[in-house]
Amino acid sequence: MRAMIIKEFRELRRDRRTLAMLIVLPLLLLIIFGYAANFYVSSVPAAVVGPSAQQVAAALPDYFDVTVTEVADGADQARDLLRENKVDVAFVTGAPGAQASALVDGSNLFAAQSTVSILNKMGNAVRTDVLFNPDLKTSWVMVPAIIGLILTFIGTIITSIGLVREREAGTLEQLAVMPIAPSQVILGKIVPYFVLAAIDMIVVTTLGMLLFGVPFNGNVLVFALGAAIFLFVVLGLGVLISTISQTTGQAIQTAFMFLMPQILLSGMIFPLDAMAAGVRWIGYLLPLTYFTMISQGVMLRDAPISSLWVPLVILTVMAVVVFTGATMRFRRDLAPTVSDGSETEATTAEPA
Repeated sequence: MRAMIIKEFRELRRDRRTLAMLIVLPLLLLIIFGYAANFYVSSVPAAVVGPSAQQVAAALPDYFDVTVTEVADGADQARDLLRENKVDVAFVTGAPGAQASALVDGSNLFAAQSTVSILNKMGNAVRTDVLFNPDLKTSWVMVPAIIGLILTFIGTIITSIGLVREREAGTLEQLAVMPIAPSQVILGKIVPYFVLAAIDMIVVTTLGMLLFGVPFNGNVLVFALGAAIFLFVVLGLGVLISTISQTTGQAIQTAFMFLMPQILLSGMIFPLDAMAAGVRWIGYLLPLTYFTMISQGVMLRDAPISSLWVPLVILTVMAVVVFTGATMRFRRDLAPTVSDGSETEATTAEPA
């Protein structure tokens, strides 16, 4: 019995990845939850437009961080600011002394809930109108984010397992000596998962609209473009994980370590604005953060592509970096003798 316990401890010590999961992950979860688990937003970016913009902006509570003050603009410009996600609330003013109206972006749920609470305390001074999610339904905000989470799950975990199984079955060496470049091998591996994930995305989006009444107000092509780029990122991550994992168990453990931060820190559960600055920057490194911006913007706010170029460009850069990293890992660790097509042809010509 004692020998058995000692043997298990020794095996556990050698398996550093499992050891990290048992010791480091709980500590990380405790620290991250402690700093990130906060539903209350302490301030929101605001715009004030209309003839009395200056006076109203000066009288607003400190909760509203006024970033835009335009005397010449009206309600249409205020709606555009919200649609393009430049502010979370826009005040439309009239003549001096007249009641102002506050347009609140309901797609940013937690900020909207805090904002409505603050506005209610102001009494009749301001008339409140919530746009894009009038009833502040959680499902309207969660479904676009869950679409990204499902794509992340399929792209990261399922893809990483697929290539590791090739290694365990002993067929990876056959892939390495095929007369094609490593990048083509990786593309060949991820294309079927890309197609399946795209079908899942269509099914989940359609069901989300039918079951929860989530609207799709924007351009389908912009949504599809964002989803396609995002899929390349998460599929590349899956391949990258598979190149650093020796077994299916290691691949699943590593994939979950990538998946957990996406759930907790991408803004789909806890608002990024409410997180401590030391934790928030992690969220800005996660691809799900940017796909959630795109999906919520297109589905709920009818956001134009001109207002979504930042998350689209960041996802594109991530896709290039991750796919390049996966290709280099595959070339170095799995197919060291295959540097280009000519060498491969020479390798395969010898047996003949």
